[in-house]
Amino acid sequence: MKNMILAAALVGASALTAVAQTAPASSTDTTTPPVATTDAKNPDAPVAGANSFTEAQAKERIEKAGFSEVKNLKKDDNGIWMAAGTKDGKAVIVALDYQGNVVAK
Repeated sequence: MKNMILAAALVGASALTAVAQTAPASSTDTTTPPVATTDAKNPDAPVAGANSFTEAQAKERIEKAGFSEVKNLKKDDNGIWMAAGTKDGKAVIVALDYQGNVVAK
């Protein structure tokens, strides 16, 4: 009887371990990607949220989006990197959100 209880406990514990190792379900929401790519931009950008880009990464991403003379780069209270810059010869304010969306304001 003790062996049967021990065996049942071991089987139960291994089943819990297997469940704990399953991958989390992925989101099917394609309208708000966690990180924007050149193919996908959020139309509501810039989106407020916890931004993990460093200042150097933010500047690089803004410059890769076609902005030059990027200066006064600061992260605001909404987690959005804001800077002054130039695009197509015009001075603009540019924003980078946590998803990687770069938009001129």
